[in-house]
Amino acid sequence: MEFLPLVGIVLLFWLFIIRPQSRRQKELRSMQSSLSVEDEVMLTSGVYATVREVEDDHVLVEIAEGVVIKVARGAVGNKIHQYADEDEGDLDPENDEPGAEGTGPEEKS
Repeated sequence: MEFLPLVGIVLLFWLFIIRPQSRRQKELRSMQSSLSVEDEVMLTSGVYATVREVEDDHVLVEIAEGVVIKVARGAVGNKIHQYADEDEGDLDPENDEPGAEGTGPEEKS
């Protein structure tokens, strides 16, 4: 009976700490193994890149136009999801005009 609180603490520790961490690690390994060419990724260092070639233990990523580097597959932190219905050029025309709110420094009377 005196070990019951200790067993409860260990169970809670496993439930709230160990289990979620192992699930995240499994999802990360799955994502890293499913990388393909043209995927947009963020490296663990925070650098955004595009996958250009996938090898067994490393990937070649393009970090700028014409700049391709070789990184370990484990250096890929996550995939950046881009959806087909997102257009970067689809801006609100009201905010494109000079002097519109939120476009920068303005003279105020």
